[in-house]
Amino acid sequence: MQTNLASWARASELGQEADEILRRCVHCGFCLATCPTYQVLGDERDSPRGRIYLIKQVLEGAEPTRATQEHLDRCLTCRNCETTCPSGVQYGALVDIGRKIVDERVERPMAQKIQRAGLRRMLNSPLFGPAYSLGRLLRPLLPETLKNKLPAPRPAAALPADTERHERQVLMLAGCVQPSMMPSIDAATIRVLDAVGIGTRVVPGSGCCGAINFHLDAQDDALQQMRANIDAWLPLIDGGQVEAIVMNASGCGAMVKEYAHHLRHDPDYVIKALRVVAKVRDIAEILAPHADALKHRLQGLPERPAFHPPCTLQHWQGLRGVSERLLADLGFALQPFNESHLCCGSAGTYSVTQPELSITLRDRKLQAIEPTKSDCIVSSNIGCITHLQNGTSIPVRHWIEVVDEALAKTR
Repeated sequence: MQTNLASWARASELGQEADEILRRCVHCGFCLATCPTYQVLGDERDSPRGRIYLIKQVLEGAEPTRATQEHLDRCLTCRNCETTCPSGVQYGALVDIGRKIVDERVERPMAQKIQRAGLRRMLNSPLFGPAYSLGRLLRPLLPETLKNKLPAPRPAAALPADTERHERQVLMLAGCVQPSMMPSIDAATIRVLDAVGIGTRVVPGSGCCGAINFHLDAQDDALQQMRANIDAWLPLIDGGQVEAIVMNASGCGAMVKEYAHHLRHDPDYVIKALRVVAKVRDIAEILAPHADALKHRLQGLPERPAFHPPCTLQHWQGLRGVSERLLADLGFALQPFNESHLCCGSAGTYSVTQPELSITLRDRKLQAIEPTKSDCIVSSNIGCITHLQNGTSIPVRHWIEVVDEALAKTR
């Protein structure tokens, strides 16, 4: 793609980076076939190619408008287009740049400002846990839309008394919403890793991966969260005390894997970030070598489970097939379904900021799964799990919880 950037864009690092990405696009349109929002809306401005043109126009001097901002907002950032693109266009990096530039030039309506600031502060607040517990108590009195965001707590077995006794140790992300919304996921992860001789640690000083702030117009705050996590983790990594940072939320794993990219302009942290990124592993990658040993200890697996691969797992991290192979090796009779590559519509806070599109994509995903007659849907990201569960009576679980329960029967 030929470009003719405005002088301000040519003089900026972000403009130069965007120009390099733009020039790789050859207008082929392959991305339209795998873009969820284009599939629903049929408007090319709500496709990767269309958004690329919008960003290009802004970088070439056109004044962005609220319409420009809305089309960029509607992007799920699922990166299915990157998996599809034959030219290797880094669309995710480009749309991050485009959003930042447009948000600096287009003022959002006050209602959106309040909503986005409220989401950032609430989800990153230490008060989120108590507020969430209170919401569960008041659940019968809440409107249906809020009830769906407050699933009932899941009972969990006791944690191992001491996992630091193991020679092998991994770090776990402290997280922001998962420990309050679904503590059973972290607990199951700790127990299953303990069963294969791996201990887990959560380091004081670590917290949210930064994704919530980054995608809600607060990129500087997100960078600070990234630096805080790096400072908390790096002493244990460099000291050889842990072999990996295990991720049981693929959205967090995707964000942490991009720390070096996001901190590329920070000479004090970019090298540190590279050392952290090199240690990030999805929980399926950690457990894959232990599949044979675990399989013989599992009892009572679902008969017809379907696995929903989150976009942050299959498109961001390029790990499509890793969880599926592990689950098959463990004895899961996974039921294939159409359109497993498409986003379910969760996409972090997208289900709040773009509810109509989000629900349409959720229902489309569930309709694709329905013919399998599955008795359980498993996934590997809390956002996808809660979002899908809001639209179906079929149990939706993190697969590590299912493995933990099947393992508990033989403990």
